[in-house]
Amino acid sequence: MEDWNARQYLKFEDERTRPPRDLLAQVPHERPRRVVDLGCGPGNSTELLVKRFPNADVIGLDSSPNMLRLARERLPQCRFVEADIASWTPDAETDVLFANAVFQWVPNREAELRRLLAALPAGGVLAAQMPDNTGEPAHIIQREMAESWPWPSDAPGPPAGRDELLSPEAYYDLLKPICSRIDIWHSIYNHVMADARSIVEWFKGSALQPILSALDAASREKFLAAYTEKIARAYQPRVDGKVLLRFPRLFIVAVR
Repeated sequence: MEDWNARQYLKFEDERTRPPRDLLAQVPHERPRRVVDLGCGPGNSTELLVKRFPNADVIGLDSSPNMLRLARERLPQCRFVEADIASWTPDAETDVLFANAVFQWVPNREAELRRLLAALPAGGVLAAQMPDNTGEPAHIIQREMAESWPWPSDAPGPPAGRDELLSPEAYYDLLKPICSRIDIWHSIYNHVMADARSIVEWFKGSALQPILSALDAASREKFLAAYTEKIARAYQPRVDGKVLLRFPRLFIVAVR
């Protein structure tokens, strides 16, 4: 897959930063030594951590060179590390692991969540937020179009979509045996978007990326045109002509 487009992602920075702000508000650690922003992206969530924990060593970690480049421009005083979450382990000084909208992309995410939580010291916090929106129209349309798209015979076919998240009960049973406290909740955001094309632009910076990067330029334009048409039918304009992007997210805060 092509590298993530950080500037595309940041077209909706205000909306994308609301969930990490809400997640951070529930982190119960006041004086962490080291805080690691897992999947830090372009640094918008890292900036929140720096402001909340001014005396901590805040580190951003991501596998995307493009995202890290913008994060370093944004926060030159911070340390950013290029690494894969699945092969990374926090050191003994790490008290908070913060993961905003990244574990939905991690293979074997449940095992990785448990492994990383187990690596924290007593009182350490794992705070994670994941989109729980695979049942929303935008994702259903993506999957249906990818499956029916005329992929070339020499192409591997449509990229695998995201797996659905487990239930809150399942995450509780997975993590509670190794933590002293756990809080799990859902929030549903209704983002006010200018029009259907804005919804397409939103997903070009996230869930559409694996599909679009597998297409050549001409096919990419055809796919986006067809997708935009379907999105316009699925998300009807409201009284002022704008549309609402319904976006459920799952939040987990576990204290070791």
